[in-house]
Amino acid sequence: MRLAEQVKKTRLFLHGYAAQAEDAVNSGMNRFMSAEKDFTSTVASLAPPKESNEKLLPGSIYVLVAAMAGSIVSRNRNIVLRLITPVITGVATAKYVIPRTTENVEKLIWSYEEKFPVVRDNHIRAQQGIRHFIETGKAHSQMGLAMAQDRVQGARESVEQWISKGR
Repeated sequence: MRLAEQVKKTRLFLHGYAAQAEDAVNSGMNRFMSAEKDFTSTVASLAPPKESNEKLLPGSIYVLVAAMAGSIVSRNRNIVLRLITPVITGVATAKYVIPRTTENVEKLIWSYEEKFPVVRDNHIRAQQGIRHFIETGKAHSQMGLAMAQDRVQGARESVEQWISKGR
């Protein structure tokens, strides 16, 4: 074989591998760019609409401060309470201070939970338990208020009878 043919064969061989390497790099970059675009669009979808007048910077600072306050309040308690209290205070503050953003985050988390039925079902059960607890608390507070009003009314009537007998 002549030298020119060997050089040609080697160049074509190297060019083929270089083209494959370039295609692999391009494919990897396309996947990376697609993942970056998905991530940025997901983060952008969490932001509240402009007409909501919801300001993220002070709101998120308030949420962080509330979570830290929850941590301080529960610092000498058991480990479960120390873990749960900052989360509860942070989420409650977020629902009050940045409600649209919190709603968007809840929707995003729910979309991820739907991919795992066990997590979704446990979330639904926990949500129902919390709702039942709140409804029971409201019912008991209304019953307590009614009992207090009855006792106040009874005391008022007793005092009025006592005063009317004294005259």
